[in-house]
Amino acid sequence: MRRIGAIVVRYRYAVMTVWLVLVVASLAVLTSLPRMLQPPDITVDRSASAAASELIAERFPDIGTRQVMLAFTSRSLRADDPVYRHTTRAVTSAMSQHARVGAALPVPRTEGRHPRHAYVMLGVTGATDTVRQVLPELGAQAEEIAHDRSGGAVSVALVGLDPVLSELARTTTEDLRSAETYAVPAAALLLAVGLGSAGAAALVLLLAGTAIVISLGVLTLTGLFSHGVDATAVAVVATVGLGVGLDYALLVTLRHRRRRAVGLPPGPAAERATVTAGATVALAGTAVVTTAVGLLLTDIAYMRTLALAAVLAASTATLAALTLMPALLASCDRVLEWGPMPWARPGRRRPKPGPTAWERWTGHLLRYPGRYATAAVLLLLLAATPVLGLRTVLHFDRAVLSGTTLGDGLARMEDDRIASLTLVALPHPKGAGPVDTQPLITELREDPRVSIAIALDNGRDLTLLLIGESQAPDTAAAAALQRHLREDLVPRLLPAGQSVRIAGPAATVHDLTSEVDDQVGLVLVVICCGTFVLTFLAFRSIVVPLKAIAMNLLCIAAAFGMLALAAPVLGYPAVNPLLPLIVLTLVFGLSMDYEVFLVHRIAEHYRIHGDNAAAVLHGLRRTALPISLAAGVLVVSLTGLLGTHRQDLRQIGFVVMTAVVLDATVVRMVLAPALMRLMGRANWWLPGRLGRLLPARNGEVRLPAQAGAAPVADRPRV
Repeated sequence: MRRIGAIVVRYRYAVMTVWLVLVVASLAVLTSLPRMLQPPDITVDRSASAAASELIAERFPDIGTRQVMLAFTSRSLRADDPVYRHTTRAVTSAMSQHARVGAALPVPRTEGRHPRHAYVMLGVTGATDTVRQVLPELGAQAEEIAHDRSGGAVSVALVGLDPVLSELARTTTEDLRSAETYAVPAAALLLAVGLGSAGAAALVLLLAGTAIVISLGVLTLTGLFSHGVDATAVAVVATVGLGVGLDYALLVTLRHRRRRAVGLPPGPAAERATVTAGATVALAGTAVVTTAVGLLLTDIAYMRTLALAAVLAASTATLAALTLMPALLASCDRVLEWGPMPWARPGRRRPKPGPTAWERWTGHLLRYPGRYATAAVLLLLLAATPVLGLRTVLHFDRAVLSGTTLGDGLARMEDDRIASLTLVALPHPKGAGPVDTQPLITELREDPRVSIAIALDNGRDLTLLLIGESQAPDTAAAAALQRHLREDLVPRLLPAGQSVRIAGPAATVHDLTSEVDDQVGLVLVVICCGTFVLTFLAFRSIVVPLKAIAMNLLCIAAAFGMLALAAPVLGYPAVNPLLPLIVLTLVFGLSMDYEVFLVHRIAEHYRIHGDNAAAVLHGLRRTALPISLAAGVLVVSLTGLLGTHRQDLRQIGFVVMTAVVLDATVVRMVLAPALMRLMGRANWWLPGRLGRLLPARNGEVRLPAQAGAAPVADRPRV
């Protein structure tokens, strides 16, 4: 850090020029971002549904890798009217001529279907990225032809899992854009109040904005080679970039101002701030990256995309805090005093005699740490209790889809009991002919959840069963039908040993939910293990990492408990099954930031003086402002998500806000210091052999608990 600080301050204008060039280049690239946004890919790699789709596309090329529905309707014409029939034929013919459309199969009329509704299934071929690019084009073309051929009497909607995800992604982008218009001014105002001047707030926001812009630029460049950018990844970059960017910029800025207050010139003050705060920033940034890497272990492409977005944003913010921020502080030190708040002007503050309210409270905390720790743990446990009743369901946001062409089409399909399509692939046994599916079809047709059951055979090696479902793939009925089909009907009604592969939207949702349930424990273990190793190497302690992990898990559980109570108010009683993985990564990373800020300060003081209570008090005093201000700004920024249309965004905003508030108040200001005060020298316990294996740091004095020194006084100095 000393070398980095010296180099950055010496060549500060070159450093700022490099970052400026990167920002300008990123802004130029970002002009392409809006048209490159793509819906999330919720396919699970190596899942049964993915393998089934590949098999069907290979042996039934016309059915394709994706199946979507053309949902026709008219306010005045019946489906058997000549004009209506001419329109459906014209649209179907045009779709069939498209290079990416294979089969175009009219759906047989079923009992109870509205007389003015008609449906045609399209099989779309190609990879996932290709299909997602083709579907908007097909939908627009179908709507135009239907309008022209019928004079506006017949309309059509392209309905399917991918179109639904595309519409939700579009709404997400619009919601985030509107939330930003509120978040940025609110964050700037809070920073100006907390730091005492508009200039200091501007520099801190400048660093966070730089990290976000460059990360989005890199994300856009990668999208040029991967056929698009995940819309949710943009939200992750903005959230992580803002959260960690503000944390690190605040830490370096406050260290710089402290050095200036004791008389150091701007250059040496910025260099010294890099030396002292740089190690904390580097450790905290590495902790955020470590938590995000856990998501890479899943087979869900969507989760891996979000993990890479978080790693990109955290890495960029860390690098900017270690290089750009010191260069700005050394060059623009006067900006820190621009636009001072009235109470922060010179001569306006007159310290009152005696200890401040903060000092009196921290002194009381350190005199009675057991009481405070017990109260904090009980409060978090009480808040976490409702999490036992939290339900996870992957659901389409009907409120967002309502009123759109797609939403109306989906509603018509649900009313007509043809809301989804499941494909059951049955490879022929070796040396045998088509599979006998009649018993299975007969029982399926008697099921009220099934509207259509048709068997097709390619005449060579595969029998395909098409099952029309009455409920959309995100419903409990569709999930129950999937379980019934897999666990009961197929084993009972098909020949023993028959290979079965199931594809379709409901199968994809089933595999996604199963993958999340199977992997959430592994991801949590990896995050905890990675965090333990990192903090163990940084603080040379066994107790500190274990305590940090336990407090983080307790805080996250409390936040989800509050979400369980608030979910019905936020629009839906259950949460998306992907949300726990996303929130776990975000909150664990941000919580480790605050933990590193506090413990690093405590460890610095303890290494010098060997007084645990005084070190805890010193850490509280020095980190209260950056932790509280960073958490406050993040909470204010996330408040904008509560006013969005998407239920998922409102839930994410609420649970992250709740976790950050609990972490910055109950955990970092009460529980963590109380436990460190109670444990005393045990905080720094490290087995002797293990301690000798760790490399010694330059200039570091061994902690008294590790060196076997005599006990020292352990009373708070207040």
